[in-house]
Amino acid sequence: MQDEPETAPVQGLPQPVLPSRGPAHKTERWLTKRVLESAGNPPITIVLWDGSEITTSRQPVLGRLLIHDRRALRKLALNPDLELGELYTAGRIDVEGDLAQVLEIIYRAQSTSHTSSTMVLGLLPVLSRRQRNTFSRARENIHYHYDIGNDFYRLWLDEQLVYTCAYYPTQTESLEQAQVAKLDYVCRKLHLKPGDRVVDAGCGWGALALHMARHYGASVKAFNISHEQIAFARDRARNEGLEDRVEFIEDDYRNMSGEFDAFASIGMLEHVGIANYGSLGGLIDRVLTPEGRGLIHSIGRDYPRPINAWIDRRVFPGAQPPSIGEMMGLFESSGFSVLDVENLRLHYARTLEHWSERFEQSVDRVREMFDEPFMRVWRMYLASSIAAFRSGTLQLFQVVFTRTGNNDIPWTRRYLYRDGE
Repeated sequence: MQDEPETAPVQGLPQPVLPSRGPAHKTERWLTKRVLESAGNPPITIVLWDGSEITTSRQPVLGRLLIHDRRALRKLALNPDLELGELYTAGRIDVEGDLAQVLEIIYRAQSTSHTSSTMVLGLLPVLSRRQRNTFSRARENIHYHYDIGNDFYRLWLDEQLVYTCAYYPTQTESLEQAQVAKLDYVCRKLHLKPGDRVVDAGCGWGALALHMARHYGASVKAFNISHEQIAFARDRARNEGLEDRVEFIEDDYRNMSGEFDAFASIGMLEHVGIANYGSLGGLIDRVLTPEGRGLIHSIGRDYPRPINAWIDRRVFPGAQPPSIGEMMGLFESSGFSVLDVENLRLHYARTLEHWSERFEQSVDRVREMFDEPFMRVWRMYLASSIAAFRSGTLQLFQVVFTRTGNNDIPWTRRYLYRDGE
């Protein structure tokens, strides 16, 4: 039997192909078992195009992965790190059950597997995809993800378009409440006071900078290279009468200058590139006052490893979530003392659950705005992110720092919390 033709691209994404006809061969059933074994024998069943059901786990089955053609099976076996997302996007693989839950099951099985080859490695060696984020590449990467259009993000983010981990003090907050709580939490960690000069590197749609000015009396310069985000933030500042206290600058963070009492970076470090941490630390050193303090909020890892190949290709090109050890290199090389490290991993899982729920409520609109493959990319991205934070594959670090020897710092952590937190 001949293989199916290669998938044809639509707007850079693959189209579905018709499922294979005919029974699965003995070698294909063996290859299916190999895929499951290399993933740590998760309690899932793989259903092949002929209806064959294969599992290698002795635990009760919690999900089913449907593979619609034999070529999809081969591609998945050779490079699952990339092809699980690619084939799902093309409709050549589907998941029966809750997508995030099935992915979490796979991630947890991988983390406990003692085999040298996992779904991350597949049958091909992983090649390092780490590249330096030059000025031009950084701009291209940010445009690829963040300049899709504000109307798209309005469908599933909160009212202020905060596209980073929220903070749930009591676990009962709405998404809107949790995002405001996060903005306030960051300001308290920075110990902001009226008149403080703040630089916000990678400001998104501007919610944090506006919150600092409105509620803490700070003067903020906010940098971002996403045109869509900066335009939205400037409109908000003008409409809310905060133009005199917040300046949104469409430029690379590496071009910032001046003197500031506080530095904030929320969700940008993942896009900086670990090779650039030394220069970022030097830049912060140049712009902070002698008593200056800073906060960096970043997705991270428990140990150094490359970003998922599919996420790198389809969602966040050039991204590198650091381990906490890699992150510390930024501070150690630049004369900073770390004051506080907090991991908000479960808060990000909850945030993503809220985003995913809203995305699914708007899924028909997403199809109308783009197409089916685009919708499946974002569904997979949100579900895989939920699974990664639930399973611990990804972490969310907030690090507060100041200059070495600065004694103008809080005596306890009491100032961080309010009743009920």
